[in-house]
Amino acid sequence: MPNELIWFLFLVLDLSVVLVFFRLFGKNGLYMSIVTSIIVCNIQVLKLVELFGLEATLGNILYAGIFFSTDLLSEVYGKKAARRGVWLGFAALIAAAVYMQIALMFAPSPADTIQPALEQVFSLLPRVALASVTAYLLSQFHDIWAFNLWRRITSGRHLWLRNNASTMASQLIDSSVFCLVAFAGVFPIPVLFEIVLTTYLFKVLVAACDTPFIYLGRRLSRFRGREIAG
Repeated sequence: MPNELIWFLFLVLDLSVVLVFFRLFGKNGLYMSIVTSIIVCNIQVLKLVELFGLEATLGNILYAGIFFSTDLLSEVYGKKAARRGVWLGFAALIAAAVYMQIALMFAPSPADTIQPALEQVFSLLPRVALASVTAYLLSQFHDIWAFNLWRRITSGRHLWLRNNASTMASQLIDSSVFCLVAFAGVFPIPVLFEIVLTTYLFKVLVAACDTPFIYLGRRLSRFRGREIAG
């Protein structure tokens, strides 16, 4: 199966899972999506793949999906709830990075075979985590501010506009900061700039594709409101 098809199916799966969590658990489901995605995407991002003839890191879908979750939190529950989601993701990523560094300190058993693989993946995690939390906090708080700015400008209309305008601007901040902090000196400069460009382009594509999903999420919020009231 080609990478491009896997990527698209994964995109649909991720956005659908966020909506399922939201349908089942409400606000807590969106928080759960943010925490899960921020941890997993920082592992996936270590893998380079070729998509549409370009070098790209994995993790783009899950990370861009976090913007979808925070936008849905902003839309349904307001800025305070969205900011809480951002801080929950931040705390989860820091905890995961610390826990895995402690795990690497344990001397492996002579029968152990996984320690080299863990070291290869998680020895890079502190730098990746630093890059991620820096870019994450800057871009996510910008996204929440921009989303609510566009809501005021449009008097609450045009959900597609505030969803895409806020996310696409915020992801430019995120991609630039993350790639420079995480990969400067790791990859040659041409590869680094290609990663920045492709990372941003793929996140923009996710943002465009999540538009029907956020409308569905808003409909689900109204359904949940009727369900709770009943």
